[in-house]
Amino acid sequence: MAISGLLFLSWRIFEIITLIPIMGMLAWFVHQYVHANLLTPSYILVLFIVSVIALAWAVFTTIDYLRARHDALFVAFFDLALVGALIAGVYYLRGIAGQNCTSGNAGTTNGGIYVNVSTNKTCAMLKAAFALAIIDILAFFVTFLLALLVHRNHRNDDRVVVKREYRSSNSRGTHRSRSRDHRGSREYDARPSGGSRRSHHSSSRRQYYV
Repeated sequence: MAISGLLFLSWRIFEIITLIPIMGMLAWFVHQYVHANLLTPSYILVLFIVSVIALAWAVFTTIDYLRARHDALFVAFFDLALVGALIAGVYYLRGIAGQNCTSGNAGTTNGGIYVNVSTNKTCAMLKAAFALAIIDILAFFVTFLLALLVHRNHRNDDRVVVKREYRSSNSRGTHRSRSRDHRGSREYDARPSGGSRRSHHSSSRRQYYV
């Protein structure tokens, strides 16, 4: 396996690791809205759909890498399309970037100091999904470049296979033509012998009547 293929698989595994939390957290939000008979907001739904597609694509191309490397050009363009889709999902969720998900206060009581910190679960999960989606944008762009490199490396392998098949077909054709020529020469050699026999019989008959 070339170094480009090894790097491609490594980045694919990294993408799977980062996409699973995104899909899991956003699936929890989708379930809550569906359970409450409410429409899921677009800033959650868009990124959720994109993360599901991206995760399925990453798993498929990792398991079936031996076949995918021969279609590396298609893999590269699909990864580039996922980059655009993830950018769209991050754009819809951009409002969470400026939110403060934690709040705390401190004070003293009975001669001691206490610190009270509270975290908004909904805000923290959306912010984590937002950050991981940005990481995946960079990761899929890297695999886009690596897929182009894999296509460049394995393009010569496909040409070698075609040349070998073309040579084998030519060798079979020459073998068949030689066998046909050999058969034709045999038939041609057999014909004069029959003609000489006929001439011999005709001459003998002539001598008999004279």
